[in-house]
Amino acid sequence: MRSGISLGRMFGINVRLDWSWLLIFFLVTWNLANVFGNLQPDWNNTLNWLLAVVAALLFFGSVLAHELAHSVVARARGIPVRNIVLFLFGGVSNIERDPDSPKSEFLITIVGPLTSFALGIIFLVLARVVAGAIDASVDDPEAVIRAMGPTGVMLYWLGSVNILLGAFNLIPGFPLDGGRILRSILWAATNNLRKATEWASYVGQIIAWLLIIGGISMVFGAEIPFFGSGLIGGLWLAFIGWFLNSASVQSYRHVVIQDVLEDVPVTRMMRANPPTVPPNISLSTLVYDHMMGTSDHAFPVVDGGTRLVGMVTLEDVRKVPRTAWDTTLVRDIMTPATELISTTPDAGAIEVWDKLLRRDVAQIPVMQGDRLVGLVRRTDIVRWLQLTSEVSTS
Repeated sequence: MRSGISLGRMFGINVRLDWSWLLIFFLVTWNLANVFGNLQPDWNNTLNWLLAVVAALLFFGSVLAHELAHSVVARARGIPVRNIVLFLFGGVSNIERDPDSPKSEFLITIVGPLTSFALGIIFLVLARVVAGAIDASVDDPEAVIRAMGPTGVMLYWLGSVNILLGAFNLIPGFPLDGGRILRSILWAATNNLRKATEWASYVGQIIAWLLIIGGISMVFGAEIPFFGSGLIGGLWLAFIGWFLNSASVQSYRHVVIQDVLEDVPVTRMMRANPPTVPPNISLSTLVYDHMMGTSDHAFPVVDGGTRLVGMVTLEDVRKVPRTAWDTTLVRDIMTPATELISTTPDAGAIEVWDKLLRRDVAQIPVMQGDRLVGLVRRTDIVRWLQLTSEVSTS
């Protein structure tokens, strides 16, 4: 289910903000306002907050540039990009499939940190130009920053944080950029994407647990190099570790699913001649004569034998008050066939799985021309995976 705010298209790629981004934007702005206030006690609160808002926007613009670099190179290598999403943990490029070679993976990945490093250097150079000659010891960076004006301080912070962003992403914790670079090297060495992903995923999980343990230690007063100590910083570090661990496991699971479903035709798992309903029956008839007593939650709606005209689901029925079931027809609530995604009997199972996930639907009709020949459900593919793979899909 899509949510958030669309920012339009950049380089032909859809960009949007997830609602969770608003939280991280507020936290970054609030933290920056305090940082600027401590560095420059003479500045008033209005200037601190205004500068913090501008700096936060430019920072997330830098994150977007990092993700755009990944996406643009991916498209140049022939890999579709669904969109870019800015969210609680920064940004993510939703590349629709894994690269077809270690070289492509390496090039798509490395360009992100390189973009962050380049932006960091540009911002630092601009900060130096704006600051001009400052009568302060080069051995005292804090004194140099205090002597800068608002623009110089903001540019210096942006330069530093972009370099840190690039360095953090190079940590070999899959699926961070560093972990993907590690996977590309292992992939080239083993010529086995699944094995390379498994090893990179283990490294990612180890690093994730180190972050979690470090974060918890910070909560109880431990001083962690670079991260410091404290409740908020510790919880945030542990939260990042938890997210990285979850993402690492999910990324490996995704590769296993692709491996298992590769070259498997959808006919192996589809329901041939599934139960159907006509469009002109009432919801009462649909519920009591078709849905009750079965595990089916969705029914193709056919007219004239096998001509698909729509799909009706249990969720559609729930939207109608019980008192209106006798007077509401299936055709009044069904999703028309023109709005459904479908597949063909010769399609691959991995293609159908991707369609199910992309559209967040539970089933897809299998069509031969305009004739319904089957129905493939997400549960059918999950059952196949459970029978043929050692990795859980839950």
